[in-house]
Amino acid sequence: MLCEVYGEECLSRARVFEWHKRFCSGREDVEDDDRSGRPTTSSTNENVEKIDKIIRQDRRLSVRAVAEMVNIDRESVRKILVENLNIKKVCAKMVPKNLTIDQKFNRKEICSNTLKIIKDDPSFINNIITCDETWIFTYDPETKMQSMHWRTPTSPRMKKARMSKSKFKAMLIVFFYIKGIIFVEWVPSGQTVNQYYYKEVLIKLRERVRKKRPDLWKNGWVLHQDNAPAHSAFSIQRFLTEKKISVLQHPPYSPDIAPRDFFLFLKIKSFLKGTHFQTVDDVKMKTAELLKGLNESDWQHCFQEWQRRMQQCIDAEGRHLVDKNEADLVS
Repeated sequence: MLCEVYGEECLSRARVFEWHKRFCSGREDVEDDDRSGRPTTSSTNENVEKIDKIIRQDRRLSVRAVAEMVNIDRESVRKILVENLNIKKVCAKMVPKNLTIDQKFNRKEICSNTLKIIKDDPSFINNIITCDETWIFTYDPETKMQSMHWRTPTSPRMKKARMSKSKFKAMLIVFFYIKGIIFVEWVPSGQTVNQYYYKEVLIKLRERVRKKRPDLWKNGWVLHQDNAPAHSAFSIQRFLTEKKISVLQHPPYSPDIAPRDFFLFLKIKSFLKGTHFQTVDDVKMKTAELLKGLNESDWQHCFQEWQRRMQQCIDAEGRHLVDKNEADLVS
């Protein structure tokens, strides 16, 4: 009779007799009996606090290891980590150097002093000429992000062979300020950028400023460079002093607050990655084209970003800048 009424949803014969026996014994409700063992959910406040404490003690632990330590399943641990604690596992961020306390303090002080000068004299930033050198390759492999593509479940996945940078390359030296490029120098093949060669470049730069940028020449321009040996050599310091060229201090191991690294070179190389150039001259022409393509608003944005990054460095107590999602892990 039950099967005729309920069809496939009917209880089995054994379960019917079992419930009949329970009702005959005086049972009136049809809820399942309480049973010992694992609760229906593992996302309890106690487990959340326990997992949070474990993760903060060792951030390298796997989900499997945490699940074994708290004696709950891995999926529940993953949900607690993602939904309750709002954290995820990320790779360590590559930085130029693990900074000491003194180096962090130095970064913070230099950024504070620079921002104070700009605040006291807003026109000061218009007189800063920043520079650096970088290698430009005839072939530089594209990044994983650049090789991403859309695909459907039925379309084949694109393949990319492992490639390395080409052995043919040229070194580029760029000097620029808030309104654009001032001087570009391609280092001759086989030439090392030492203090003697760098001094010749500075002489050319000074002459270029005098002829092409009279506003900078009149107001007194300020050179912003890193602490490379060629830049900090005694002969270079003496030359800058003799020519009355002021130098804006830059903290060591700080490409994250250097305009040429976080803006110019990054922007140029991202366009060049994945492109095969036949000769070094071809890549030089393409680089020159990319430099000319940057307008004044791009350079202004670069220097605004520079000030923002220096403020971030101060707020981070001199630590290297990290992405927003990584800030919680660092703290």
